[in-house]
Amino acid sequence: MEAKKNFPGKLKLLGTGFISGLLNGLFGSGGGLAAVPLLEALGTEPKKSHATSVAIIFVMSLISAIGYFLGGAVDLNLTLSFIPGGIIGVIFGSLALKSINNGLLRRIFGALLIYSGIRMFFK
Repeated sequence: MEAKKNFPGKLKLLGTGFISGLLNGLFGSGGGLAAVPLLEALGTEPKKSHATSVAIIFVMSLISAIGYFLGGAVDLNLTLSFIPGGIIGVIFGSLALKSINNGLLRRIFGALLIYSGIRMFFK
């Protein structure tokens, strides 16, 4: 009986994973932009949504990267040149997440989504 009660929750998580994975495959880590609000809609606290999204996207990005690499779509030299700065950025970003308040985090994330959308729309 317990499994039947939890089925809608598992179905929501499966759907959230599917949407995030689809966007990640199409846009390259774009699934994280969907994962955060979807996780929050499922009741996850904002900071946990952001951190969980990173963990989810790590796996999906790794799988996408392998597929892109095998398909010849990855510029390995460009990739390797981004990694040192990316590692430094990740360290600062993860430390900042611990100290930022949830309201400001949502506003920054929302502004980033709006900026990205406008930029992509007009390019």
